[in-house]
Amino acid sequence: MNKKFITTPIYYVNDSPHIGHAYTSVVCDVYARFFMLKNLEVIFLTGTDEHGQKVENAAKENGIEPIDFVNSVSQNFIELTHHLNISNTDFIRTTEDRHKKTVEIIWQKLLENDEIYLDNYEGWYSIKDESFYQEKELQKQKGEFLTKDGSKVEWLKEESYFFKLSKWEKKLLSFYNENSDFIQPKSRRNEVISFVKSGLKDLSISRTSFKWGIPVPNQSSGHIIYVWIDALTNYLSALNYYDNENPKKDFWNESVHVIGKDILKFHAVYWPALLMAIGLNPPKKIFAHGWWTNEGKKISKSLNNSIDPKKIIDEYGLDQFRFFILREITLGQDGDFSEKSLLNRSNSDLSNSLGNLFQRTLKFLEKHFESKMPLNIDKFDLTILNNGYYLLNSIEQNIENFEYHKALEIIWKYIADLNQFIDEQKPWSTIKEDKKKTAETLSVLMESLRLVGIILQPFIPGTAKRILDTLNIKENERSFEFFNKDFSLKEGVSFKKVEQLFPKLDE
Repeated sequence: MNKKFITTPIYYVNDSPHIGHAYTSVVCDVYARFFMLKNLEVIFLTGTDEHGQKVENAAKENGIEPIDFVNSVSQNFIELTHHLNISNTDFIRTTEDRHKKTVEIIWQKLLENDEIYLDNYEGWYSIKDESFYQEKELQKQKGEFLTKDGSKVEWLKEESYFFKLSKWEKKLLSFYNENSDFIQPKSRRNEVISFVKSGLKDLSISRTSFKWGIPVPNQSSGHIIYVWIDALTNYLSALNYYDNENPKKDFWNESVHVIGKDILKFHAVYWPALLMAIGLNPPKKIFAHGWWTNEGKKISKSLNNSIDPKKIIDEYGLDQFRFFILREITLGQDGDFSEKSLLNRSNSDLSNSLGNLFQRTLKFLEKHFESKMPLNIDKFDLTILNNGYYLLNSIEQNIENFEYHKALEIIWKYIADLNQFIDEQKPWSTIKEDKKKTAETLSVLMESLRLVGIILQPFIPGTAKRILDTLNIKENERSFEFFNKDFSLKEGVSFKKVEQLFPKLDE
């Protein structure tokens, strides 16, 4: 199917945008851009989760209405997408009418299918996580129960609607068994299976102790739909799934959710069970990435060591930031942010390797060939060119599997080979005695840079654009269909004056 539906989780507006939000957004952006360049139809969704008790409390503390609070904070996340150069096609807010409508439809379907009942809830609840916990999921410290992340829980007792989650335990396990790639990486899959095997209890899906949320339809008892049921539904809301005349619903079977590992339970247990209960397929894939530390230390409010991505970008550059977070860690594992590591990665891979290759090739071409393509490369059968044309095939599976570090490793191996090629060919020497050989060398390098510029677009789009602009590649000739010899640079094509791609960062 020539469709892709890639989503971030919707970000909770009680938080300020941090490196975790930025990381998830960039990960999804690479995926979306890659398949857009393959000319697939892509919906890339992000947005904000704006209901719940935490939001209501935060609004009260600020002396404003909840809607005014979320309008202000949601804008911070919209600005983050711009700051990161994110290619999202949609931004959804859970306060939108299209979302409320979908939540109400799903609630009604659950009711009609006898998946909901009214009872009393009594148990542990974390306001911070907006989550219910079984005692086996908690730890006891100094006489009080805490979540594994140290969040406080309180004993809650109130009337509640329940979803018959326990009924879906065996069907979930069967689904995981039949769809081994549903949860990635594998370690997270094992965690989920272990959790479900330990036994599922019916899930409380409404609250009465606050008002900021979507009311349970057709009742007057003051029940508000549980914020996680509300939040998870956004993926269907954005597709206008229950609008029969809207073709977006066809994207659902190609849906991929990228999330942090802390919300895996909601996406890999509650969400597929809810979908099955209303007769829909679960998403195609859920990928749970790790957390970030700061200089080896856990990020926490008490340490005041949160990482502001906007600040880092403003100081070091957007593509330097994007490249670092994509190249530095294996997606799925925890990562450590260090300014020293960012500087080292930027100076070695970006400035010394790619930047230097680009600079010295174009400068030499400007000096000796009037900034024009010396020769056609049609008749060249060089290994280094053939390796370039094969790059796209080499990394596609890495993209599908979110192995971006491997994809970038392959691309930078090619860039290293190009640097070695120019060192071996020594155009600064051959120009004196064999201008034709020099012309061949420079032609190979320029065509290779065209390929590099095209393939780097998903990862560092700003830099890729500068490369392709300098090479005078037309906007409509930058997709992957032009990643072959048939569209190679032609003899006599003029290039723009070269500018430095990556200034050396001070260490």
